[in-house]
Amino acid sequence: MSLRLSCITLLSLSVCSLAISKEWVSGIVWPEPKRVEPGTLGNPPADAVVLFDGQNLALWNGGDKWKIENGYAISQGGGISTKEVFGDCQLHVEWATPDVVSGSGQGRGNSGVYLMGKYEVQVLDSFDNPTYFDGQAGSLYKTKPPLVNASRKPGEWQSYDIIFHAPRFDEQGTLLKPGTLTVLHNGVLVQDHTELLGTTAWDSPPVYQPHAERLPISLQFHGNPVRFRNIWLREIPDMVAQRPE
Repeated sequence: MSLRLSCITLLSLSVCSLAISKEWVSGIVWPEPKRVEPGTLGNPPADAVVLFDGQNLALWNGGDKWKIENGYAISQGGGISTKEVFGDCQLHVEWATPDVVSGSGQGRGNSGVYLMGKYEVQVLDSFDNPTYFDGQAGSLYKTKPPLVNASRKPGEWQSYDIIFHAPRFDEQGTLLKPGTLTVLHNGVLVQDHTELLGTTAWDSPPVYQPHAERLPISLQFHGNPVRFRNIWLREIPDMVAQRPE
């Protein structure tokens, strides 16, 4: 219980009384949240699926094409995708564009993080590098620009923390619920629960095509040697409560 102090002023006399209020109880019985060790700075939490720890890309299809050195992977020879499939998730990816600047616009440090192989968060050297806004770093490609440009200088390590909720379809393939993406770029919010309009293609408008509830994560090779490290993922649990009749 809590105590509430109320006062009434009568001319020069203040009268105060204490009222006792009772806690409101919703009647919903929630399960106890699972304890998860958050991990030390720079390391994944205890319940994460570590997709790349700097050693090898054994968990990725096509990973043998990329070069591993000094704890990071360098994109080359084609894109890669996870052997395991995922749905709603929290994804952490660290990346760095080449420190020697070459090209401009979309030709400078271009790559991408694809959720379900279909929905791209753009990777690009967007430090003093003008291009179309819905194609710069932190954009949901061809769907929405980032809220701000939080890019570091070329060659510096950057991070994406992505919260992804996959779209839902019924048995006939009709869209029931659009997908959404929240993205923090170097700790700065750049996509705030942005609604997906469909697949994120370069040469066509976004459109939904029905697909499975779980699909691979992909990293793009777009001709530039973009580096990646410290990639991990947490599946978002569904907390089910017992509700009163």
